[in-house]
Amino acid sequence: MRQHGFTLVEIVVTLAVMALIMMIAMPNIVSWLGNTHIRNMADSLQNGLQIARAEAVRRNQSVSFWLVALNDPAVMGNECTLSANSGSWVVSLNSPVSHCADALSPTVAPMLVATRAAGNNGVLVGATQAVDPALPSATPAPATTVTFDGFGRITNTSSAIGLISVQGAANTRALQLSVSTGGQVRVCDPLVTDANDPRKC
Repeated sequence: MRQHGFTLVEIVVTLAVMALIMMIAMPNIVSWLGNTHIRNMADSLQNGLQIARAEAVRRNQSVSFWLVALNDPAVMGNECTLSANSGSWVVSLNSPVSHCADALSPTVAPMLVATRAAGNNGVLVGATQAVDPALPSATPAPATTVTFDGFGRITNTSSAIGLISVQGAANTRALQLSVSTGGQVRVCDPLVTDANDPRKC
């Protein structure tokens, strides 16, 4: 009677081929995952800024977007502090420091509208004020907040977030978010140099 199955040699050859394929594919998979985390973080930050702006217009009053640091980046907690180097954010009417995990409320301080914890994804965020055209070589100061008025424009122009850089490990593609004084938020790619490419910063 004929036996069906695999010989030891066939199994060893198959495992060797699979290991070789994994070794070739792994750097691309790691890079792809890193770029996905960067894109998701940029989308999250853009979404938070757009929520703050839309809520300011809807309420016809000032609403702010705040970058906050958390003890656990994956959990929105009340130990939060303002930080220019965090991807976690809060949209509220008043400062959310020590109140980031409070219930969303239109009346109870700090009047939280929306919150988002960054999570543990290895993405680095850095927010600064806009570059002063009169001093293009100056290093912009760190920034943690953008406040929108009832027309969707930025009110704290002297200290508002103007640029947020989002980057990951080596072999990943960094992105930037720019916030204009008119309140528009745009995601761009700093490596794109073609002036006709809409991804250009």
